[in-house]
Amino acid sequence: MYIRTISRKNRDGAAVTYVQLAHNVWDTQTRCAKAQVLHSFGRTDDLDTEALKRLAKSIGRFLTPEDAHRIQTNVLGEAPLQFIRSVPLGGAYLLRSLWERLGLHTVLKDCLKGRSYTSPVEWAAFAMTANRALAPDSKRGVEEWIREDVALGNPEPIDLQHLYRAMDVLLEYREIIHKEVYFAVADLLNLEVDLIFFDTTSTYFERDEEDDEEGLRQYGHSKDHRPDS
Repeated sequence: MYIRTISRKNRDGAAVTYVQLAHNVWDTQTRCAKAQVLHSFGRTDDLDTEALKRLAKSIGRFLTPEDAHRIQTNVLGEAPLQFIRSVPLGGAYLLRSLWERLGLHTVLKDCLKGRSYTSPVEWAAFAMTANRALAPDSKRGVEEWIREDVALGNPEPIDLQHLYRAMDVLLEYREIIHKEVYFAVADLLNLEVDLIFFDTTSTYFERDEEDDEEGLRQYGHSKDHRPDS
């Protein structure tokens, strides 16, 4: 099945070209193939291009992107492109937007002012955070995940050593980072903190006697199943 054009002359001698959808059928009498018109799209100067687009779109549903591109390059005579790989972007893009909305990239860069780091520490910290949210893995697994399985948008490669260095930075400046994240979230969500809840289900006291009935330190079973706390 193919698209063909056929030209005819009007009585005034003007040539008119028609676009048709056709396929070849075998004529047993003449013992040769003949074109059979399945649909006529009309004259080239009055062509129903929308009908051609609908036909191409319908056919494209049964083709892979590689097949569609290969067909197009063959028709146009261009050098074919080779699909190497495709990695997801959506989840990482959303997390990066939130990361920057909270100002974490600025906080980490401020912490590193005056330091002689040349490695992508801030991006390495984000990479570990994104991995924990999207596909938790070990540090070596994170290195491979960044390289093979996701598009983070990092401007330079992130290696295993960068991840460990980022962990050192996060540990060293954890109090500053915690504070800035808290105020960023409070400002972002317009929060007013009047009451803080603290989970004490795994907290226990060790002493010889319990408090009186009004006291907090009473004998009982904790979540750790300690009968003596």
